[in-house]
Amino acid sequence: MKQKQSIIFIAALFLGVLFTASADIGLSIRYFDKRIYYVPGTAAPSGSMDPIYVQVTITNDSPSPFRFKLADERVFSIDFEVRTMSNRLLDPAPFLLRKRSQSQQVYFREISIASGESFSFVENLRDYADLQQSGSFIVQARMYPELYRTAAAGNPVHPLESNRLSLSLRPRSLIGPDGIPLEMDVETNAVLVREKLSPDEVVKYMLSARQKSQWEKFFLYLDLESMLTRDGVRQRQWIAESEEGRRQMIARYRTDLQSSVVDGDIAIVPSEFQIERTNYNEQEGTVIVLEKFKIGPTVTERKRYTYYVRRTYDIWTIVDYTVVNLGTE
Repeated sequence: MKQKQSIIFIAALFLGVLFTASADIGLSIRYFDKRIYYVPGTAAPSGSMDPIYVQVTITNDSPSPFRFKLADERVFSIDFEVRTMSNRLLDPAPFLLRKRSQSQQVYFREISIASGESFSFVENLRDYADLQQSGSFIVQARMYPELYRTAAAGNPVHPLESNRLSLSLRPRSLIGPDGIPLEMDVETNAVLVREKLSPDEVVKYMLSARQKSQWEKFFLYLDLESMLTRDGVRQRQWIAESEEGRRQMIARYRTDLQSSVVDGDIAIVPSEFQIERTNYNEQEGTVIVLEKFKIGPTVTERKRYTYYVRRTYDIWTIVDYTVVNLGTE
């Protein structure tokens, strides 16, 4: 009897240590590259259906190393719970169901996190939840140190739970007559329509949108086809492409421009700007703008931009630009 009590005491002590250690092991999630997200079957502003990448971080604040199993197929180590604002749980994604329903060997590696260190990896939320409807949602992750399959088998497993993230999914983009999705205003969720603005108003609209990180408005008056084909190599590629290939080229160019991979000068956020001179005739014109950029607490860089605009069907759009560096102040 005394031996049995000793075993129970040791087991209780072990569990107490386990739970204390678990309390010092943190699981946190954040968006890896947060952007505007759309429901499936739509084209985002970049022209493609972007994944929803979430960075998962495990932090060890305990005095001892933390060891866990990380499956090669992450669906056996991590799970995401996505709920509506009315607390309704979304169905799992078809990809997740396929992976977990297969009879297969789960390969994994042992990970050890030293005290005071952390380990991170990135997962696509669309692989875990069936995100078919627009709206607002709450996202939470669960990490299974001994793999999800062990938990599903009914063994006592205590997953790590993360913080909660808010997720907003935009409705389907409306397709314009040219097959390109119409832009949507993030603030009002209304379709953005090009208006009959003067050349200087067009440039002011674009720069103001960039200052506010409103990409959908920033792109509204940019003629991406004209800007893309300024380069001789891309122009020859454009001519050789099919209609679908050209749409993909514009989509890639738009994504690269937003990421400052190409034409970074036009994507830099000005701290202030002043339109100095506007010249135009019936079809084309230029708008010269002095722009300032904060590059330090006391240093401001000055550049003079010349935006070239063209009028098509009574709408002015920006088709090119040049930059002259004026030094710092």
